[in-house]
Amino acid sequence: MERSRPDRPSSSSDWDEAEGQWKYTERSCWSSRHSAASDRPAACRCISTLRKMILLPGLIFILLGKPGRCLEDGGFIFDGDIRHFAVASNTVYVVTNETLYHLSNGLTLIQTLTQRGILNNEKFYRVSDTDELNATFSVNVLLPFEKNGTVVSCGVTDNECGYCEVLDLKNISNVWHKENYPLGPVTRSSASVAFLVDVERSTKETYILAANQQHEDKATTTRCVFDSNAVRLHNTNEGQTGGIFSDTDDSQTPSFNSKDEAGFVDGFQIGSIIYLLSNVRSKEEGSKVRLIWFEGKTSKTRTLQSRWGVSLDIFDGGDTSGRLLASSVVPPGGPSVLWSGVFSVDGGPTNTELVMFDITSDISLKPGGDPDFCASKCDSKEKLKTLKPKKVLLRQNHMTSVLAERHKTWMLFFIGTGDGQLIKLAVDKNYHTNCPMVLYRANDDRKVLPKILLDEVDRKHVYVAFQNQMKRVPVSRCSAYKTLQDCWSAQDPYCVWCGAKRCTVENECPNSDWLSIPDDYQQKMVSYNVVKDNTDQITINVQTHLTAGEMALSNFACEFSMIGIELFCSLQNPPPQFPQCTCILSNSTLPAEGLAVSVRIRFGMMYWLEKLTVMKCTEIRGPPTPVLFPVWKNTGVSLMFHIPRTDIKSVVKVCVLLPDHSCHGNIQITYRSLPSCTSITPNSSWISGKRKITLIGSQLEFVEGVIHRHALKEVRLPLKINSQVGQQSCTNLTYDTPAAINTQGISTSMLSLKVANETLDCSISITYYPDPIFINFTSTRTGESVRITIEKTADKLGLSPAELSVHGIQEKKPHKCIMESPKKHNQTNFFICQIRSTSDPKFQQLKITYGDQTVTVMHTSFLHLFRLMLLVLLLIPCIIGVVAIVYRAKQKKLTARMNKRIENLELDIRNDIRQGFVDLQTEQAELMENVGAIPFLDYKHFASRIFFPENEALLTSCIKDISQVMFDTSCWCCVCWYHFVTLDVMMLLYLTCDQDAVKVQLDECYQGLSRLIQDQLFLTSMVHALEEQKTFTIKDKSDKDKCALASLLTVVLHSKLLYLTEVMEALLKALMQQSINTQPKMLLRRTESTVEKLLTNWMSICLYGFLRESVGQHMFLMVSALTQHIAKGPVDYVTGKALYTLSEDWLLWQAQDFSTLKLKVLFAVGGDGEVSEPLEVYVLNCDTVEQVKGKILSTFKAKFGFAYNTNISDAFIEFEKDGSFVPLEQVDASSEVIQEMTMINTLKHYKVPDGATIKVLSKTTHPSLSPQMSLTDDANFSRKYFHLIDPDVDEDQTKNPERKKLKLKEVHLTKLLSTKVAVHSFVENLFRSIWGTPQGKVPHAVKYFFDFLDTQAENMKITDPDVLHIWKTNSLPLRFWINILKNPQFVFDMEKAEHLDGCLSVIAQAFMDSFSLSENQLGKHTPTNKLLYAKDIIKFKQEVKAYYKQVRNQPPVTNTEFKAFLQEESKKHVNEFNEAAALRELFKFIQKYFTEIKEKLGQNGAPHELTEQLHHVKSLFDGLRSCSWT
Repeated sequence: MERSRPDRPSSSSDWDEAEGQWKYTERSCWSSRHSAASDRPAACRCISTLRKMILLPGLIFILLGKPGRCLEDGGFIFDGDIRHFAVASNTVYVVTNETLYHLSNGLTLIQTLTQRGILNNEKFYRVSDTDELNATFSVNVLLPFEKNGTVVSCGVTDNECGYCEVLDLKNISNVWHKENYPLGPVTRSSASVAFLVDVERSTKETYILAANQQHEDKATTTRCVFDSNAVRLHNTNEGQTGGIFSDTDDSQTPSFNSKDEAGFVDGFQIGSIIYLLSNVRSKEEGSKVRLIWFEGKTSKTRTLQSRWGVSLDIFDGGDTSGRLLASSVVPPGGPSVLWSGVFSVDGGPTNTELVMFDITSDISLKPGGDPDFCASKCDSKEKLKTLKPKKVLLRQNHMTSVLAERHKTWMLFFIGTGDGQLIKLAVDKNYHTNCPMVLYRANDDRKVLPKILLDEVDRKHVYVAFQNQMKRVPVSRCSAYKTLQDCWSAQDPYCVWCGAKRCTVENECPNSDWLSIPDDYQQKMVSYNVVKDNTDQITINVQTHLTAGEMALSNFACEFSMIGIELFCSLQNPPPQFPQCTCILSNSTLPAEGLAVSVRIRFGMMYWLEKLTVMKCTEIRGPPTPVLFPVWKNTGVSLMFHIPRTDIKSVVKVCVLLPDHSCHGNIQITYRSLPSCTSITPNSSWISGKRKITLIGSQLEFVEGVIHRHALKEVRLPLKINSQVGQQSCTNLTYDTPAAINTQGISTSMLSLKVANETLDCSISITYYPDPIFINFTSTRTGESVRITIEKTADKLGLSPAELSVHGIQEKKPHKCIMESPKKHNQTNFFICQIRSTSDPKFQQLKITYGDQTVTVMHTSFLHLFRLMLLVLLLIPCIIGVVAIVYRAKQKKLTARMNKRIENLELDIRNDIRQGFVDLQTEQAELMENVGAIPFLDYKHFASRIFFPENEALLTSCIKDISQVMFDTSCWCCVCWYHFVTLDVMMLLYLTCDQDAVKVQLDECYQGLSRLIQDQLFLTSMVHALEEQKTFTIKDKSDKDKCALASLLTVVLHSKLLYLTEVMEALLKALMQQSINTQPKMLLRRTESTVEKLLTNWMSICLYGFLRESVGQHMFLMVSALTQHIAKGPVDYVTGKALYTLSEDWLLWQAQDFSTLKLKVLFAVGGDGEVSEPLEVYVLNCDTVEQVKGKILSTFKAKFGFAYNTNISDAFIEFEKDGSFVPLEQVDASSEVIQEMTMINTLKHYKVPDGATIKVLSKTTHPSLSPQMSLTDDANFSRKYFHLIDPDVDEDQTKNPERKKLKLKEVHLTKLLSTKVAVHSFVENLFRSIWGTPQGKVPHAVKYFFDFLDTQAENMKITDPDVLHIWKTNSLPLRFWINILKNPQFVFDMEKAEHLDGCLSVIAQAFMDSFSLSENQLGKHTPTNKLLYAKDIIKFKQEVKAYYKQVRNQPPVTNTEFKAFLQEESKKHVNEFNEAAALRELFKFIQKYFTEIKEKLGQNGAPHELTEQLHHVKSLFDGLRSCSWT
C-alpha cells in the first residue's frame, strides 16, 4: 500500500524549563517519573500520553477537536455521540461526528484525529483549527486491519460523496491512503454492516464485505454516484485486482441485491464459511429474519455465487412479525456453530427475547436459489427452509445488544438494555440458564448501543457504549463474595475460591489450589443420598458439585462424625474419590428423631463442613420456609407493606402468605429506574403562584410531589400524570406552582422530586416574574358577537390564551369571553376574545382570572383620554421651567463641591507621595545588638517538624519520651471488641491481655522488623514496590504516603546514618536512571518520590549543626527585624495585610492615617487590686484590642527575658478613663456596623489618648472574669467583620470622610522599598552565612553529596554543565534552605504570622533567583518581588558561582572522615525518637502491600531466607491480635 504525505504537519511545541521562576511546592499528578503509566490516576494518564504525542516533532497531524475526558471508574466521555467503535488487540477506536479517538485498552487517550476540514475540488483535506472549516467526514465504516497494520475508515463528506482513508493502526494521524470512493451506506445506518473476510485463492486474500441497507424506494439522490447493491466485496490493498477498495474481480463486478426492503444486523466468518444476518420485509410476506451462508473460495464472484440461506423462526405458530435487533456468535466449542440473537417479538423495542440457534451451515441446500436475494432479477419461487431455536435463554424488556463468550464448558452472555443496564447470563452445556446478574447500571436510562466488545488483552472486561460515553466493565465481581458458599452460589464460571481466603479469577490463584462451580448447573454445592440395601445396611453417599484445581484434587478426603457419639464407618468403606465419598454405617438402625451427621471435606488446604440429617423418609414433615416481608397495615380489604430495595430493574412476583403457609395471589411488581426530569413548560411563573406547569421526564409515575426549594420544602402534589400510549414510562406530569417568597423583582427556585422517602434533584429551575399587568381594553361589534381586544404590558411570562379566563361585565352581569390567539406589537401584548352572548359592545369593565388571581380592568373612553392629554400638555412648559431653574442652581453647587474635592484629592495624593519619599530617605536599619537568648528548638523538635510538617499524629508519636512508650499495647490488643447483633441489640465484650506477655511479643516484633529493614535489598525492594501502587501517593487529602514512608525510615534508621546514606544513594541512582531518559533537569526539583523526601531529611540531620552555629543567629536577627518593622505600621486584623511589607499581595494600601501611642501598662498581681510597676508599650491608634494585647506581651518578653504567665486569649485589658477602668473588647454594643458587617474595635474607637494607662488582668488573678470567645473561631469571620479595609458596601460619606479618601495602590509601592532597605543588611548577612565557608571549608555533607552528583553525572555521560548545576541547586538550596527560610518556626520557638510568610516568600524567591542560570528580562509588567532584588541578584549570582567553584575545588571528604562524621551525628541524638512507634507505622504499609512487596522481592532475586523472614515478621505482628479471656 502506497503511503501518502500528511495534509499539514502540526506546529511544534517547546517545553519550558521555567528556571526563571522556581516553584518549590509539591508537584501534582502530572509527574513524569511514575514507575509506569498504569500507576498514574486515569485523568493524568490520558492527558500526559496526549502531551507526549504532541511533542513528537514534525511527525504528527494537527489533532483538532475536543479530546474528551477519561473517568476514574474506567470510562471515557466523548465530545459527541458515538457513531462507530472497534477493538484491535490492545487498542480501541471510537469515532464521533467530528473526531476519531485512539484509546488504549484501558480507555486512556492516546491520540485524536479531527474529522473536520475543507472541500477543495470535491476532495477532503484536514487543516489547522485557525483556518475556516466547511466540511465534515462522517464515518460509516470503521475496520481495524491488524494483519496489515491499518485502520480502514469510510463514509461520506458534506458534498454527499463517498470518501475512504487508510490510517496507521498505531498512529492514526498517519494517513497511508485516501480517495473518494463509495464504500458503505450513503447515510448513517444501523442496518448496514461491513467486516473483513478471507477468501482462499492461491494465497489467502482479505476483502471487505459491505452489506448496505436496502429501502423499498431504492433510488438515492446524491451529487455523486453511489452503489445501490446490497452486498459487495472490496479490496484491502493496492496489490489486489483493480487496486484498493475496488469491487471488480478479473473482468466482472460481482454483487447481489435484495428483492424487497432489507436491513443487515451482523456478519462474521468461521473457518471458510461466511455468515450474514438480516431483516427482510415485503408487502406480501411481512417481516422475517434471514441467515445467508457464503463459502469463501477461489474468487469474489464464486464466493458471492455460493450463497444459500434459511429463515429463522422464533414463534411456534409461524408468526413472522419478529425482528432481529442484535447478534453475537458463540465462540466455537465443537463442530456446531451456536449463535445468539436479541429478537423483538412484536417488531417494537420493548418486548424482546434472547434466543439461541444452531446455525451450522447446511451443505445440502442448493446454492443461489434464494427468493429474497439474487444477482439480477429475484424471481425464484423456492421455499426457504426454516430453522427453529435451540432455546429461549432470556425474556427481558428493552434488550438492545448481546455479546456471547465461552469459558470452559459454560457460555456467557453479556446483554445491554434500553435503560442502561449490562446483564450477565451464564448458560451451561445443557442450555440451563442461571439467574441473570447486573454487572453495571447507568445513572440514567441512556440505552446501551447495539454492540458490546470484549477486551482481548485480559479477556476480563467488556466495552459497553452509550450515547456519548464508553465504559470498560469487568466481566465478573468475584471479590464481592467473602465466603466459599457465596462464591459458589454466585454460579459465575469466572470465579474460583482460592486457598480458603478469597473469591477471585483462576489465573490470580497460585498453586492451582482452588474450587469452582461444576461443568453444569447444580442447585447445591454438596448433596447426599441414603441407601438401604436388602441386608439393612445403610450407606451415605456424599456428592460434591465442584470443579477443583490440581492441588485441591490431590488432597481430597472426607471425615464423617456425629455430635456426642463417635461414629464409625465400616472398614469396607471405599476410599474417597473426587467428587464423591461414601460412609457405610456400622449401625443399621436409625433413631426416630434422625441422625445428625457432620461431614468434613478437605480439598487441598481448604475444608468444608456439611451437616446432614439422615432420617427415615416417613418422618419428613413441614412446608418449605418462605421469604417474608412484614405487613404494616391491614384494613381487611387491603394490605400495606414496604417494597424492599433491589439492584435489578426487573419484574418480581408477590403473593400473600397465610398462617397455614399457603401463598395466594400472583401480583407483579416492576422495578424501574428512578424518575428523572429533563425540562418544564412553561419555565416561568408569576409571583402569586398557581400557574399550571408541565414537567417532562421519565418514570414520572413514581413522583409523589414536586418541591420548590424556596418554598421551605412545600410539596405540591401532581395534578395529572400522563404517559404515551404503549409506553411503560410516564413522560410528563402537571402541578400548580407555589407563590414566590420574594414578591419584588425576579427570582428563581430549584425543583426537586419527592419519591417515597427520598428527594431527587431536578437540576431545573423555574423563574418567577411579576404578575401580568393588563392596561386597557377595547370592544367592537362584529356581527352578532362582540370582539374584545385586551392590552397587556409585554413580559417574559409567555402567557397563553388557555391560562386566561375573561368575563365582560355589562350591567353587573358577566359574559364569558372566548379566547383567541394573541398578538404582539412593540412593548405591548394584545389578547383577543369573543363574547357571543350579546351584541352590545358597551362594557364597563373586564374581570381577568389567571391562576387564583382575578384582576379588574376598567374601560377608558376617548373623551377622558383627550382631557387628560390636554392637561398634560399645559403642565409640561411649567414643569420644564421649574426644572431648569432648579438644575442651574444645583449645577453651580455641584461644580464648586467637585472642585473642592479634586483639590483635596490632589493634596492627599501629594502628601502620600511625599511621606513615602520621606520614609525611603530616612529609613535605616536598627541593628539589634542585644537580642537575648535565641529561642532555638531542641534537635528532636526541629527534626520532627521537618520530617512531619503536616502530620501532627506521626509527629507526636515519633518524639514521645521513651518512658511513655516502654509499654504501649493500645494499638494492638488491650481491648478487643466483638459485636453480636441479635434483634438489633449490640453487645460489647471486653477482653484483656497479659501485659508482660504482650511486652515480650512487642519487643520480638520490633526487633524482627528492625532486622528486616536493615537488609538493603529488602528495603529498596519495599520502597519500589510501594511506589508502583496507584493508591500509594505523594499528594493526598488524608495522608502523603511517600513522605510519611521516607520520614518513618529516617526515624527508624536515625541511629544508623551510614546505612541510611547507602540506601539513599541506591534509591537516588535508580531515580536518576528514570530521569535521564525523560527530563534530567527536573531531577530533585519536586518531592515526587520517597527518596526525594529522604534527601530532605538527610540534609536536615547533617546540616543542623551548621544551621545552629553559623546561620541561626543571622536568620533570627532578620526575622526579628522584619517583625519589628512590620509592627511600625498598621496591620489589618481580618486579612493580615500590612502597610510595611515586601510582598505586593500583602500590601495594606487602603490604610488610613494613623499615629503612635505610648501606653503605661500595669499588670494585676493579686486579687485585691495590687499592680506592678508601669511598663512602656508603643502601639498604634488603629490597633485592635487583640493586637494591643499581643504587643504588650511581646514587649514584656523582650524586657524581662521570659513570657508573661498568661496566654493572649486569657488576658483582659482595661483603659483608665475618668478615674475608673473601662474594659476593652474586640466587639461590643458600641461597635460600628455597616449593613451586615461589624468593624472590630480599635484604640481610636475607644478614644484612648497618648500616655493612657492600661491594666492587664488574667483568669489567674481574677477568676470571676468570664472567658472570651475569639472572633477568628467564627467560620464566617471574614464575611462578618472588618478592620482597616472597608467592606464593599454603600455608606454615607459624610459620616466618616477620613475613611472615604481615595487611595491608590501604586502610591504605596514605596513601602515595599522602604521595608527592603530596613532589613537589607540582615538579608545579606543571612545569605552570605549560608554560602559562606567557615575556615575555608563547606560542611562535610555538602561536599560529599556534590561529589556524589559529579560522579553520577560522569557515569551517565552528562556533559551539559547546566544539568549538574541544576541538580546541586535542587538538592541543597531548594530542598533544604528554602524550607528553612520560609519556615522559621521549624528552627525557633515562635509563631509565623500570615503577613510575615508573604515577606519570607519574597526573600526565598530572591535566594533561589541567585542560583538560577537564566537571565531575568525586566520590564514594567515584571512582578514587584522580582524588581525589588533585581540589582542585588546580579551580585548574589557571582557569589553563588564562586561558592560552587570553591566546593568543587575543595579536597574530597574521605570515606573514613565521612563515616566518622555520620557516626558522631548518630551518637548526638540517641534515644530522642520513638523508634517503636515508627516501626509500628511502617508495618502498616508492609501489611497493606504485603503481596506486592513479596512479588517485588521475587523479581529482584531475593534469597528464600529473606522472604521467610518477611513472613515471620508478619506472623509475629498478626499474633498480637489474639487476646485471652479474663
